[in-house]
Amino acid sequence: METKLIAKKIGGSIGIIIPKNVVKLERIAVNDILKIKIEKTGDLSFLWGKLKNVRKTTDKIMAEMDEWENE
Repeated sequence: METKLIAKKIGGSIGIIIPKNVVKLERIAVNDILKIKIEKTGDLSFLWGKLKNVRKTTDKIMAEMDEWENE
């Protein structure tokens, strides 16, 4: 099962809390051994408002990408 979680500070560590519906669905109990794949999702919020002066159209950008691929 795949779900998104938020890392939170717990003492000197960072922990995650598994949502109740996932615990129920997967029948997770205390002391169960779990295998977890950790993958940080991209956060592009720092770009918000930074690209307002970009004047190229999408078609122009796509054409340039095609040129770069063909080189």
